[in-house]
Amino acid sequence: MAKDYYKVLGVEKNASTEDIKKAYKTLAKKYHPDLNKNPEATEKFKEINEAAAILGDAQKRQQYDQFGTSDFNGGMGGFDFRDFQGMNVDDLFENLFAGFGFGGARRRGPARGHDLLYDMDITLEEAAQGTTTTIAVTKQSVCEECDGTGAASESAISTCEECKGTGTVKHSRRTPFGYFATTAACRACEGTGEIIDEPCKECRGEGRVETTKDIEVKIPAGVEDGMRLRVADEGEAGERGADSGDLYVLIHVKPHKVFTRQGDDLFIDIPLSFGTAALGGEIEVPTLEGKETLKIPAGTQPGEVFRLKSRGVPNVRGYGTGSLNVKVTVKVPEKLTKRQAELLQEFEGENRKKKGIFGF
Repeated sequence: MAKDYYKVLGVEKNASTEDIKKAYKTLAKKYHPDLNKNPEATEKFKEINEAAAILGDAQKRQQYDQFGTSDFNGGMGGFDFRDFQGMNVDDLFENLFAGFGFGGARRRGPARGHDLLYDMDITLEEAAQGTTTTIAVTKQSVCEECDGTGAASESAISTCEECKGTGTVKHSRRTPFGYFATTAACRACEGTGEIIDEPCKECRGEGRVETTKDIEVKIPAGVEDGMRLRVADEGEAGERGADSGDLYVLIHVKPHKVFTRQGDDLFIDIPLSFGTAALGGEIEVPTLEGKETLKIPAGTQPGEVFRLKSRGVPNVRGYGTGSLNVKVTVKVPEKLTKRQAELLQEFEGENRKKKGIFGF
């Protein structure tokens, strides 16, 4: 019975070439005999290579889908599995898939610098109003002595003889599909195409040195807790003149003693005296910009919320400003004067005469 190559690779029958490529690479790394010492791994590795050989070739895949046969051994004649033992898995992947249109290795070249992450604590006021601050970041920076080349001088850099400056070399390998000429990154120069004959003494040929740099960070008004701000090109320097990475500043807004924040809105609880709630009046309410007068209507009930427009936090994307929501609580006095008690009793007595006012 013919093997189900789709099942072997764990992909659907409508899988794209890219899906097959990803599935093969994952399984090849899992079952490569140099990485997996289980005796069964060798047979599994052969099986996934056979499946990739069929499904990775458009013509063979079409015949397989149409006739359900795996009789394609013509292209695998003379294959010796031992040719792959000792090979780096990534090199194996590049060589194996170069044979049927997946492309070979590209020139590596100097790598871009790593991105960095910096945690920053700010106050609610700073988040609402925006601010500019300076932070100190320790990172790999371009060596000023060699200007990032890693060489003692320009004349100390020569063309790699192995790859003639191309950064890549060609190899012929016997694979499950026959002989293929493939291209891989040159190991002599690590894909750069250049050899440093005399390294820079300051950075020892790395082109980078560790420094601590003061970096100015602008925090926009309305920034929220958990947001990341990108400072371009302030990450670590790249290899030998390659682009630098970016610096990401992760914002942490510290809890406020008075306000709580939800999106662009602020919330605050304000206690009212019984008299102010019953008779109405004016109270002072704190805002991020200072104190503001709030009118309290007579008969205000506990838990009622008053909304002060545009007294919240500006939207970080410029879509207006949130509100300040004032929730009032009625404060019951713990002690009353004799006169106050008499008046309250009189008030309660009048209420009792109004039948049904409280529903009983």
